[in-house]
Amino acid sequence: EVQGSSVLCNFYGMSFTRDKLCSLVRKFQTLVEAHVDVKTTDGYTVRVFGIGFTKKQPNQIKRTSYAQTSQVRAIRKTFVDTITAEVSKSDMKELFQKLVAGSIAEEITKAVESTFPMQNVFIRKVKIVKAPKFDITRLMDVHGDGAEDAGKAITKVDEGVVANLGTDG
Repeated sequence: EVQGSSVLCNFYGMSFTRDKLCSLVRKFQTLVEAHVDVKTTDGYTVRVFGIGFTKKQPNQIKRTSYAQTSQVRAIRKTFVDTITAEVSKSDMKELFQKLVAGSIAEEITKAVESTFPMQNVFIRKVKIVKAPKFDITRLMDVHGDGAEDAGKAITKVDEGVVANLGTDG
């Protein structure tokens, strides 16, 4: 939807970049992934992917911190239960705020602490599987009145300075 000089968009999904994901993966720890389809209160069906890694205990001498298969299954079940509980009780606007703040990942970390200590727990990807029929009033509710400008003004760079930077070789 275009309003004057601004464009109003719906949330359609998010994902980690490849470099962020690769920076998390290391040796000597167990990677645990889970995914679940959840319906929000305003009718969206979203597929949420979670990722987490096992963590060493503070006084641990052993180099590795691998979880057993039964522990991984229990962690994955906790992932699914926590994500389902958090997403199903919120609408799309609240879900977006939770994803930005990382509160769902914090809840997962607290919930799995009794099974196995975890680190770098994140919501890795969110896909919109099914969206309700497009409604302009709902879009306006998400964006507010659309009049405020949330951006920050930037100063224009002098073109002579840019040209000098390129020739200083």
